[in-house]
Amino acid sequence: MFHGIGNDIIEISRIEKAVSKENFIHKVFTEKEVEYIVSKGNRAETYAGKFSAKEAVSKALGTGVRNFSPADIEILNNELGKPYVIFKNNIEDFNEKYYTEISISHCRDYATAVAVIFIR
Repeated sequence: MFHGIGNDIIEISRIEKAVSKENFIHKVFTEKEVEYIVSKGNRAETYAGKFSAKEAVSKALGTGVRNFSPADIEILNNELGKPYVIFKNNIEDFNEKYYTEISISHCRDYATAVAVIFIR
């Protein structure tokens, strides 16, 4: 059963400035996300895509980022590069409650993501 859909778009230059501050990275991204981003060249557009995906998921949940941190939504990639979502910490029980499909894209200036959440 369908729960919600969310999308987000962000200027890569905004995230490029933000990730120059170590505090932002640790506040928003998980260790596994950072490892993946570093393995892909530590590029601003990869950070921006993951950030946009977290925003899209929070919108699909219908809550925005309330009562949890952006780092509680972990965006990983399977062996073929397809992104997937893992809910962590305060919202870990969402893994049993929801199934999420996500798509991330970017061009030179913007990163965008769409998330569709289904009730299991």
